[in-house]
Amino acid sequence: MVYSFQLWRHPNIHYREAVLRLGRCELLSMLKSLSVEADIQVEQTGNVSFFTFESRELSPPELAYLAGHSTLTLMAEKQGIFLRPLSVHSADPLPEDLPEILKYKGKTNPAFTRMMLNTGLALTPFVHQPQPVTVLDPLCGKGTSLFSALCMGADAVGIDTDRKDLKEASDFFSRYLKNAGMKHSIRSFSTTAASSGIPGTSFTFSCSRENWNAGITQSLTLHAGDSALASSLLRRHRAHLLVADLPYGIQHAPQGSTRSEPFGAFLARVLPAWRSALLPGAAAVLSFNTLTLKKAAVAQALSAAGFETVDAPEFSNLSHAVEQAVVRDLVFARVS
Repeated sequence: MVYSFQLWRHPNIHYREAVLRLGRCELLSMLKSLSVEADIQVEQTGNVSFFTFESRELSPPELAYLAGHSTLTLMAEKQGIFLRPLSVHSADPLPEDLPEILKYKGKTNPAFTRMMLNTGLALTPFVHQPQPVTVLDPLCGKGTSLFSALCMGADAVGIDTDRKDLKEASDFFSRYLKNAGMKHSIRSFSTTAASSGIPGTSFTFSCSRENWNAGITQSLTLHAGDSALASSLLRRHRAHLLVADLPYGIQHAPQGSTRSEPFGAFLARVLPAWRSALLPGAAAVLSFNTLTLKKAAVAQALSAAGFETVDAPEFSNLSHAVEQAVVRDLVFARVS
């Protein structure tokens, strides 16, 4: 069969072209996780872009999985010059507005975040397991990546030194659950790490009363600590996927320090802990500003920490402009 997937027309003209490269990499990775090798072509009809490919007939659950792609708006079967729309509903358990609502300066594009999550998870053996995976963001800020992970049915763990940001994320999610009428519980706790008590907040919730009564739940956990403590904070439940959008400046201030450290030193300090917080077979996805941190340096730091970077052709041309002072790129890696 020939499938044609319509892409969302991104409002940012400069980012629009990048969506084709990022989305193609994402779709290739998702298809490969279904054991589908496809030659994806980009087709234009007027001002609308489509990904078109030929493959075996995909099952309804497989199409529902692909419907979670970060930029798809229509899935269709192509028959000659005609498109037959497919009635497909995403398997996402939560409304897609969750990562969009909380607005703040420096917020990472939720569609880009979803691309990181989908592509990274497709690189792991856990992508189609029935149990929820756990996604870790060790630099979570106000939680865009965490809320995106929850939308796709994952459990999410965030770590950040900025307690104000974490409180804003926590307060927002508490209001969201209440306004949506979702059954949930909230727990405050402290975890001992590096001889200190690290405060945290945990949400357990279900998207329906039936799921809650049956014990089918998801969780969001927020830790107010240095990300170098990740291995201690997740020692009981290691993660299946790590995503992090590195700050776009040239330095990062660790917890308890008034002095910033260069990103090279920061990565060398935290990456071993991040790797220890992940399960064997897990993946890590890092995005960064190439004007302040070179891709080769990020890849080298990951390799030095025991990660295996992914260098397939579709991952080699993902650099794109975000704003005048930010040219963003990505590195994908696995834990052996």
